[in-house]
Amino acid sequence: MPRTPGGSSTDGPPTATAPTATAPPAAADAAVPAGAWVPARASAVELLGQAQNSGYREPPWLVRRADGQTIQLTPLLYAVLDAIDGGRGLAEIAQAAGRASGREVSADNVRVLIENRLMPLGLLRLPDGSEPELKKSDPLLGIRFRYTVTDPDRTNALTRPFAALFHPVIMIAVTAAFLAACWWVLFVKGLGSATHDAFANPGLLLLVLVVTVFSAGFHEFGHAAAARRGGATPGSMGAGLYLVWPAFYTDVTDSYRLGRGGRIRTDLGGLYFNAIVAVAIMAVWLATGWDALLLVVAIQVLQMVRQLLPLLRFDGYHILADLTGVPDLFQRIKPTLLGALPWRWGDPEANALRPWARIVVTLWVLVTVPLLILSVALMVLALPRIVGTAWASVLDQQERLAGAMPEGNWLGVIGHVAAIAVLLLPLLAIAAMLVLLVRGIGTRIIRGTRGRPVRRTAAIALAAVVAGAVAFAWWPDAHRYRPVQAYERGTLVDAVGAVTALSPTESEGLRRGAQGTTVTALPENTELGTAADPQLAMILVPREGSDAATWVFPFDRPLPPEADGNQALAVNTGDGSVVYDVAFALVWAEDDTVDTRNEAYAFASCTDCAAVAVGFQVVLIVGQADVIVPENLSAAVNYGCVNCLAYALASQLVVTLDGPLSEDGMARLSALWEEIMLFAEDLESVPLSDIENQLEEYKALIVEVIEEDAATRAEGDTRTGDDSDPADETGTEGATPAPTADDEGPLQDAPEPTPTPTPTPTPEATASVDPQPSPTPTSTEEEAP
Repeated sequence: MPRTPGGSSTDGPPTATAPTATAPPAAADAAVPAGAWVPARASAVELLGQAQNSGYREPPWLVRRADGQTIQLTPLLYAVLDAIDGGRGLAEIAQAAGRASGREVSADNVRVLIENRLMPLGLLRLPDGSEPELKKSDPLLGIRFRYTVTDPDRTNALTRPFAALFHPVIMIAVTAAFLAACWWVLFVKGLGSATHDAFANPGLLLLVLVVTVFSAGFHEFGHAAAARRGGATPGSMGAGLYLVWPAFYTDVTDSYRLGRGGRIRTDLGGLYFNAIVAVAIMAVWLATGWDALLLVVAIQVLQMVRQLLPLLRFDGYHILADLTGVPDLFQRIKPTLLGALPWRWGDPEANALRPWARIVVTLWVLVTVPLLILSVALMVLALPRIVGTAWASVLDQQERLAGAMPEGNWLGVIGHVAAIAVLLLPLLAIAAMLVLLVRGIGTRIIRGTRGRPVRRTAAIALAAVVAGAVAFAWWPDAHRYRPVQAYERGTLVDAVGAVTALSPTESEGLRRGAQGTTVTALPENTELGTAADPQLAMILVPREGSDAATWVFPFDRPLPPEADGNQALAVNTGDGSVVYDVAFALVWAEDDTVDTRNEAYAFASCTDCAAVAVGFQVVLIVGQADVIVPENLSAAVNYGCVNCLAYALASQLVVTLDGPLSEDGMARLSALWEEIMLFAEDLESVPLSDIENQLEEYKALIVEVIEEDAATRAEGDTRTGDDSDPADETGTEGATPAPTADDEGPLQDAPEPTPTPTPTPTPEATASVDPQPSPTPTSTEEEAP
């Protein structure tokens, strides 16, 4: 959760420099009386000294106010404030400040600095001796609606025992145990059983949620305990609203007095306590065996990854700030952007940082600013859909609430009321954030263009354009506020396309990110899908320059099998689905020419999907055939896929008999084939890695039946050919059919005579042959063009 310095939502100590003071004024400017007035510091103002390991060329000096907010001062301002002790007059303060700063300072200089700098910052008492009214800065990306849970004294008492957890020996042990637990849970055990256990036992799911919330608060204990371990004094802890979500916070302003190592330990303290929670949960799992608890380990990892992002005021932001020695990263956005202009290269503000710190901060600005602008734009564009979805859900909960009240189900009533509140909370938070954003930008424009009519006119014109674009994006129509459906992808292209296109338009072809007309192919006797009840269908996309609809792949569809052929064709264009096609055939060949073909094709063009095709053919040649050229082909193709799998296996057995089987042999073969067909019917439950091995076993059994029957009849020799062709496609560019096993080596052993070779033709255009195919399918995340 956000780590808050100074108990405020600032990202670092505000800076008071010679031109202006960036901290909010404590009271209206009051003129210092000309008489013998003795200035005095405000209550609880603490001089912290010069910032350590600073990224500024001239390290700032730090002062903490009574409200806990830390302020940066220039050396001269700090020297003047240090000289003010409540007993010295302006002349004496000028002499002491001059000696400390090495500059010539007059009483009039001190008067100006007091009037225009120190008093607006709330660091001095007012001329009448009263305390100043302190106003904290209120940045956009800060925690709002704060509620303090523990004051500094209580925070110290609660976190004192946890400081011992930062002993090096304990840290090494916890880190090693955490890494081992993550490896085992995420890469060995997996989360399947944990997810099933959690949803099968609502009590365990509730326990997981409770532990997750607890771990978020315990994360803040880590920051406070780390600050205490380094010698700093943690402040208050509490909760509030960060962006649109509830969040905990901790005041660790005092860590600014620590060195870089102490500050980074404070930054990482929360993540370390997340690791402690994960290790403790693993211990509980070992004692209870509740797999649902393993979800907590995964949640801790996700929280830690999110916290490490340096874009918002999470732990990663503070780590970057402390590594560079620039605690006010967001305040450096404007000087950095202005300093990139050629005519502003020499500005002192743009060159205030050390060279290496300036490079890091510049990179951070160049990444953060576009992402923040994109995030706000997407939030504005997506708001109508979010409102429509939330409103539909509220109506659903309201209907359930109305049904629960007459039944006296007060627990259900409370649950539905809470659900409605949870649905409305993000909407209210987004609305509040947008209002604050508009108000903040408007205030800055008014202040920045005061006395500059040309700039103000241009700003007003730009604001009008933005307001028009927002009005267009939010204008009610039949589709703009429709609820989000489960089958929608919700990609960036979809979000932009929803606004740029008022309605679907006809086009000759489809382009990524564009809208157009397609033909949908549904299975027979299937009702048309609706928004509430979508149906899986194949989308036929027209080729460019042609009005004829065709399938999505850039090659022709395989021809149907001939009378004695066998073909398995699995085509999947539905996201999140799996398509199996299985074709098993037993062929008795009695002609002079045997050219039967066994084919398996798996084609996928979808996201998070799989297409599996298995073709198994047994060809029994009775008598003498003059030409024996069976074909065994397979192809597995991913086209325009994201995280999809295409697996094709073509397995063929060719055996030549010099006569019919005996009645006993036919009975055994028929019984074996019935077993094989039962295997085919249940093929979807068989792991892909086991399918080929099982088919090879069936081949061996068939050959065994034929051999034993031949030995019993003592008749002639039998020839056999064996061909097995696994194929898997991993998202290579274009369409690349998988090879057949004819290229892998010798054929299967024949019952008695010399095996009949089974030549494999090379497919045209889109086919390639790999002499070493792998029977084990692999998935891909690569998207082929």
